[in-house]
Amino acid sequence: MQLTALSWNLFHGRDHPPDPALFTWRSRLLRRTERNATHLQVNRDLLGEFSRLLAGAEWDVALLQECPPRWWGPLARACGAEAHGVLTARNSLAPLRALAARLNPDLIASGEGGSNLTLVRGAFRCAFPPYEKGKAHRNGRGIAERRELAIRAGWPGRPGRRGWPERRAMALTRIAGGTTSAAGAVGGTGDGLCVANLHASAHRPELAAEDVLRAAVAAGEWAGDAPLLFGGDLNLRPAESPAVFAELRDRFDLAAPTSPRAIDHLLARGLETVGSPRQWPPDQRELHEDGLALRLSDHAPVEACFATLHGR
Repeated sequence: MQLTALSWNLFHGRDHPPDPALFTWRSRLLRRTERNATHLQVNRDLLGEFSRLLAGAEWDVALLQECPPRWWGPLARACGAEAHGVLTARNSLAPLRALAARLNPDLIASGEGGSNLTLVRGAFRCAFPPYEKGKAHRNGRGIAERRELAIRAGWPGRPGRRGWPERRAMALTRIAGGTTSAAGAVGGTGDGLCVANLHASAHRPELAAEDVLRAAVAAGEWAGDAPLLFGGDLNLRPAESPAVFAELRDRFDLAAPTSPRAIDHLLARGLETVGSPRQWPPDQRELHEDGLALRLSDHAPVEACFATLHGR
């Protein structure tokens, strides 16, 4: 069976047109919509637009980063999916931050607080059938296990010259493989699919490398013999950090990165790559309003297609 995976950094639910001149203080302070001949830049809550784009895309598992925590439920419902979210940085006083983000998303920007959200669509529940006779297909729940792992604790104190690292957390999601015990526990370490969703430290490649390798160790140990999908915004480019991706391949059997200059990746172990990870072209994440394009996020989604290996 095949599955399509998507990884997307949502840019805290904001748009990002290609023309820098559209980012004005008038828009940021007064919430004025700016336009040029092809695109517009808005300063409003875009939950409906992101929901529409994600709901209309073809995927079975979506790994989302920089997702506003208040979006977990609405995105899951819009996509017909089960959700597993973990909080990352800047989430103290969450109700006040959420209110500010609703009133002026561009002004608070990342200050709203972030999260990693993994979505599993219902139709995916049958993609990994049982392999032992006499065991029922577990289709009552797509997600069999949710875990959260703090990869970097972060520092709440006063920032230093380069700033303290922010909290980084990984969402570990086990998707039921169809075999269950009488007590309802997932049977065997080889069942189903394990998904690790990470947003590594930004603007500090040395910290991002630590985050990614620490996460790979933890995800591999947790997954056991089950197939593992490891991805997200790793904030590392293979062209600039080849040793990290070589270690992911040689030590953890996680391959292959999206492209030499990409920072968003979908790496797999124990799965056959049917469609290599690729970034969506810019117009694929655009919606249209008043005849102009509204481009969502400053990241392009990354899509890949995988299949279970023979005998699994």
